[in-house]
Amino acid sequence: MPLSVSIVGQGRPIVLLPGFALDGAVMAAAFEPAVADVPGWQRIYLDLPGTGGSPAGEPTSEAVLDEIRATVADLIGDTPYRLVGHSYGGYLATGLVRRDPGQVAGMFLWCCGLRIRPGDRDLTGVQPSVPEPGWLDAVPDELHEHFEHAIGLQTRAGADRVAAAFARRGPLDDAYLAALRPAGYQLADEPEPADLGPGEGNGPPPFTGPVSILAGRRDRIAGYRDPVAMLRHFPNADVTVLAHAGHYLPFERPEILVTQTRSWLASMQ
Repeated sequence: MPLSVSIVGQGRPIVLLPGFALDGAVMAAAFEPAVADVPGWQRIYLDLPGTGGSPAGEPTSEAVLDEIRATVADLIGDTPYRLVGHSYGGYLATGLVRRDPGQVAGMFLWCCGLRIRPGDRDLTGVQPSVPEPGWLDAVPDELHEHFEHAIGLQTRAGADRVAAAFARRGPLDDAYLAALRPAGYQLADEPEPADLGPGEGNGPPPFTGPVSILAGRRDRIAGYRDPVAMLRHFPNADVTVLAHAGHYLPFERPEILVTQTRSWLASMQ
């Protein structure tokens, strides 16, 4: 089943993969302000299964990756493309690079690591947030618990930006998403812990294309040590770790996203 997509602009293709329970509209809210006036790039925003306009499928990340690959093949064939992924979308992007390294020309990863299970993430060193008084006053009550955990820069302006992005989401298949996370979240070729640290390891060969990695020191979901550890796998990567940002860094610090996006695009001219 082809995934639902939204295509913006013309030129070299960029495939954008949203975080868990988000969709292409949320990715567009983050990315379009950074790239809308940069010519020569076609943005392909995907709704992952069970989100936006895409129907649910088999609740495994393997099946999700298969659907992404099939959709990309339908749209652009074997044309080289670039990948942008946030959180779960970034994790899937690293899986695509392992399987189709010759077709991926570069990656931009936001707040993600190479291992998906919460118990496998390195959250050491994550900094506490300092909430601005009343920072959640304009946010719907049902989002308060998640935002308190996931947003690192806890200001009213930042929370309002994240809430506005969430409001753009299409429908979600809650039953599908509830099945995916506990049972089928891990990709079969996810690197083992021994392959993530110093030394040779036994993991996949390095991806040598241009990579930009963004992480926040207040990210209580993905942490910042795992994104830094990805440098071992990506020899031509830059990593930026922001002291005052959390898991929704693209909306918490949109000015940084603009700067890093344009730098990453320039590296592929």
